Amino acid sequence: MIRLASDFFSTKNDPEQLDVTPEVMEQLEQIHPATLSEEIEGDGPVVWILLIPTTADTMHKFLSGTYSESQLLSHTRPGETFTCIYLCSALVLPEFRRQGRAFRTALQAIREIRKDHPIRQLYYWSFSREGKTLALQLAEREGLPLSERPEATRDNSDS
Repeated sequence: MIRLASDFFSTKNDPEQLDVTPEVMEQLEQIHPATLSEEIEGDGPVVWILLIPTTADTMHKFLSGTYSESQLLSHTRPGETFTCIYLCSALVLPEFRRQGRAFRTALQAIREIRKDHPIRQLYYWSFSREGKTLALQLAEREGLPLSERPEATRDNSDS
């Protein structure tokens, strides 16, 4: 899944994006156990969701383009009180798409984070129509205002 994420998002070629390495995964786990969520079927994950809870200040700096994804993560520290969640990535293997799996996995992760933090906002950086739709559905279901990093919206409609 890490390879799939790297290929889809081209993280190796885009310094604005978070490159999910084992070290980053460990850092995310320290922030909250639900930051990385997956649905496993058979031999491995078929859905992989990455959410990053943050402060409102960090969210605004990211949305304005002041922070990259890597900077967003480096300014998010375990033990802080988080009021926002960044929907960083949602990946579903092609044969498992359009079944609601990403929505269910992300919703469960958001609810786990909300048990520990007073989340009042969801935000995202869209790389596909499906990603935007997922963000809209999650925000509606959880009753959260939704913000998008507008200048970086991309259309990878073949994903």
